[in-house]
Amino acid sequence: MAYRPSKKTKKTVLGIGGVAILASLNAPAALDFAGDKYHAYKISQPGYKARYGSWARVDIPEEYRTNAIHAALLHTGKVLIVAGSGNEQRKFDKGEFETVLWDPEKNTFKKIRTPEDFFCAGHAQLPDGRLLVAGGTARYELLDGEVTRAGGGMRVKNENPDKAVFLKKGTRFRSPAGVEYETKFDVTVPKAKRGFRVTYNSRGEMQPWRTKVTASEARVFVEAVEEGPLSVTQRQAQYEIVGLKGKDAANTYGLSEKITLDKQDYQGIRAAYEFDPVAEKYVPVEPMDKARWYPTLVGLPDGRVLAVSGLDDVGMIDPGDNEYYDPETKKWTPGPKRYFPTYPALFLTKGGKLFYPAANAGYGPADKGRVPGLWDLRTNTFQRVPGLRDADQTETASSVLLPPAQDQKVMLLGGGGVGESKKSTARTAVVDLKKDNPVFEDGPDLPQGTRYLNSVIMPDDRVFTTNGSVDYRGRSASNVLKAQFYDPKANAFQEAAAPTVGRNYHSEALLLPDGRVVTFGSDPLFDDQQNTKLGHFEQRMEIFTPPALHKNAAARPALQDGPRKLPADHRVTYRTNHPERVAKARLMRPSAVTHTTDVEQRSIELTVSKKGRSVTVEVPKDRTLVPPGWYMLFVTDGKGTPSEAKWLQVT
Repeated sequence: MAYRPSKKTKKTVLGIGGVAILASLNAPAALDFAGDKYHAYKISQPGYKARYGSWARVDIPEEYRTNAIHAALLHTGKVLIVAGSGNEQRKFDKGEFETVLWDPEKNTFKKIRTPEDFFCAGHAQLPDGRLLVAGGTARYELLDGEVTRAGGGMRVKNENPDKAVFLKKGTRFRSPAGVEYETKFDVTVPKAKRGFRVTYNSRGEMQPWRTKVTASEARVFVEAVEEGPLSVTQRQAQYEIVGLKGKDAANTYGLSEKITLDKQDYQGIRAAYEFDPVAEKYVPVEPMDKARWYPTLVGLPDGRVLAVSGLDDVGMIDPGDNEYYDPETKKWTPGPKRYFPTYPALFLTKGGKLFYPAANAGYGPADKGRVPGLWDLRTNTFQRVPGLRDADQTETASSVLLPPAQDQKVMLLGGGGVGESKKSTARTAVVDLKKDNPVFEDGPDLPQGTRYLNSVIMPDDRVFTTNGSVDYRGRSASNVLKAQFYDPKANAFQEAAAPTVGRNYHSEALLLPDGRVVTFGSDPLFDDQQNTKLGHFEQRMEIFTPPALHKNAAARPALQDGPRKLPADHRVTYRTNHPERVAKARLMRPSAVTHTTDVEQRSIELTVSKKGRSVTVEVPKDRTLVPPGWYMLFVTDGKGTPSEAKWLQVT
């Protein structure tokens, strides 16, 4: 039994040596407090900021604090922060979907009506400056042990070529044994296809044409009406649709897939919208052919967008049914078939191929779709790229097309094992895609193994990397409160000021037009080191000011007004009071980022010429290097100090 002094002894001890004992008991806290005060003093000094940069919190009124799942910079200079239901099933069940528009210059906020649950959607910048948002959440997951009603896919067939069939949510299907299942979503089955069939008699003579009808099909998730294992079925059977009679009943029916009590994953939606930055609203366009949750959308040289991967409407990983979106027609068409895990990083390269560095997020088996390579969309061929160390740890990795884009080098940073693995790697690797047979080569290691690292291209050609965690979703208080710059020329990291807010899963970072970097979000699994308290979504935002802007902000280069649309000769001229301050120019595509995946950002080197008090830059005409859209134009001085950006549309 532990010794406990009597009240009298306590009083005597406190009376005689109270000060000494209290001092010894509080020494660690006192030292921590003193250390924190000194650290705060040190990082506030001009010399420290000029060497490492600085961080500052954004003042967000409470009503505009949201779960930042997606972030995209618009050509108005405002940032679209998309939460949808924000990984909160309570909000999903109530239909409470959120989007907040933030103006960094004025630090003002505006709520945007959000028509669908864009939680875990995909997005891409369009040539006219709109943001395409497609996919999202149809249903939250149910884990093992939570499923009480058997569920699975029901393929609904329609053999009527004269009309489509619409089935409302709650429509019931009845098996031959009388077991009933009901749809959890509305579903429309198109008209059957009518054609002609040619037949021949025994003498080989062609007979009169006969009409041929091919049934159309749509799939919908169904759930058993009754709880328990009696509704489980592994065999395909034909199901009648309750309420249909006569010809309608004969023409329309269900064919079941596996219906089980297994874990039910998130399910995607087909919805697609364009966000209009000028009107500041979502505009519906034709839905995708396939439902998608966790898809990647990547812009192409002709202005179209390719949608890849995602969980479908029954929670299965898309088998490779990718599709194109045409912003001119607002319609979707089939793309080349190829399987990827969810949220694959896909970078547009010179020549039009897409490079997959094996970085991805979320869902997919460990032995499928994990090999890096170059994907030729025209021939649908895939050239593997070898040499990647820790190849089993590319999930939740960061990746970036290194600046300038003309160098055609892609970098992979950190990452972890598949799923909830504790594995994480400090590995970085760089591949030169200009080589005939490209191979990954090791870059400098990160300070420690890191998942969910955010990487942002800067106007001075460095890459700013920040945050992340060592373990899955910051488990065991493993957030990494560090930041650093990667210098592609030196192939080395340089220390930067440390962030004060930890960020892991569902976090984002992007470059602002004034040259600073903003970070959002984080969705930790737990809030304590012992993993006993459920995590809370991080709604604070921080802004990083790079060292160059602390050295002599008043002397930074500056461009005056100029064209906002690229002229036909691809040359743009701006007036400037200090042409001697302009050494380099970069055209930088704005970010659209989620789940450490940002395939939008790229930095293109521009030719610079000066005459009097004017600066002229020339933009490359290669659309595979400079895909159409709005860009930020930065100029920098000889020390890498950036101007504020001018917006320029490349058509």
